Amino acid sequence: MIVFRIVHKSFSQSLVGSGQPGRWNKCGQKVIYAAESIALAFLESMIRRQGVGFNEDFKIMFLEIPQDLSITNIDPASLSPGWDNIRNHAVSQERASSWFLSLESPVLRVPSVVLPHSFNFVINTEHKEFKKIKIIDITPLLPDPRIDTILSTRH
Repeated sequence: MIVFRIVHKSFSQSLVGSGQPGRWNKCGQKVIYAAESIALAFLESMIRRQGVGFNEDFKIMFLEIPQDLSITNIDPASLSPGWDNIRNHAVSQERASSWFLSLESPVLRVPSVVLPHSFNFVINTEHKEFKKIKIIDITPLLPDPRIDTILSTRH
């Protein structure tokens, strides 16, 4: 399976988790976020940066997750109310933290808040099988200039 990340070019040559907290990880849990499509990766990145900063300095990383690698799936219907709260990630962090600490699989498939019915992948960099996940391509991210126009005219 191929998944996608959008990153600044300075982070595009390796797979490293920062340990910064996110929706699906607590502080210190070194994970890498990826998306099921380039479009979803773009939207997730755009939301985090509030729509600014897309230029030739950003890259699309194509990551290969081997078919024989175990993936734990979080069914959106199994999540507690509030998991998708934009100001409080505690519900989703608790659920994913259990997965991270258990080392049951190197990859967690999670629902996207940004684009319903779509999925992101959280990759545990501390799992023994993490090294099987490879960067297979890196390409420039050059979105249509009309996107900047739309974002700059927000009300």
